[in-house]
Amino acid sequence: MPRSPGVPTPDELETRITELRAAVRRAMAAGDRRAARALRADLRRAEQAWDDAVLGGPATHDDGERGLLPVREQVHQALTLLGVPAAPKLIGAVYAAFFTGEIPGSRLTSLRRDEERSFRTAPYARPYYLCVALTADLLAPARGLLTVSTWPLERRVVGPLSPRTDFLTAAVRLAEHAGRGTPSPGVQRLLWRFASNIPGATTGTVGTADPAVLAEAARAELDVHREPDRRHREAAAARARDRLDDAERLFGSRLRAVRASGRHPAIDGETDR
Repeated sequence: MPRSPGVPTPDELETRITELRAAVRRAMAAGDRRAARALRADLRRAEQAWDDAVLGGPATHDDGERGLLPVREQVHQALTLLGVPAAPKLIGAVYAAFFTGEIPGSRLTSLRRDEERSFRTAPYARPYYLCVALTADLLAPARGLLTVSTWPLERRVVGPLSPRTDFLTAAVRLAEHAGRGTPSPGVQRLLWRFASNIPGATTGTVGTADPAVLAEAARAELDVHREPDRRHREAAAARARDRLDDAERLFGSRLRAVRASGRHPAIDGETDR
């Protein structure tokens, strides 16, 4: 369903959350506890609004059980939480850990084709489309990586450093979200998978990860890679805007990749996190 006028998007809420966190730190540093308390209250409301926007209200049947969302909405929820291009395996793991239910793997294989067919039949008829990431070199579909059409093109392009920066970005986002409450065993297992691949993110207890420690370690490494990755993605996104039509910017163009390289398109950028 289209978003109601005046209702902030998850991206807008994330920006607001970041601003409020910085404001809380400034107020505490200045010794203004009254302002800090008021800002923390605003921060909690913004975080709750983000949860509502991403997680949504539970759809219930008469027996009280949660109803199943369409697969594309399940994938959209998981991708919105991750905030980066992701492989179906990771999308399924995130949904199973943070949401109720599982995403059938068999449906994901045809989902991208269904989305592309729908867009080409009636462009922009839906509020969003689940599309592919584009390789920075050939602007071709990055095999096995799904994104959301409403994301900036720079976020949907993947270059040489993007798999690592996206992994670290996802770790930060999942850890911050998990840190707002008490992580379930499923969330703990997922956080551990991230922490075990990030220096300084583990706390010594195998199978569990402290969300705050994980987020801090991921941010520290992300600071090293973020800027060169951003420059590479921005350059590729500029070429995509200049060379590709609307559908190709969402789903890529294998024909253009062949013509540009003079060989069969070797689709890179594959990850299976």
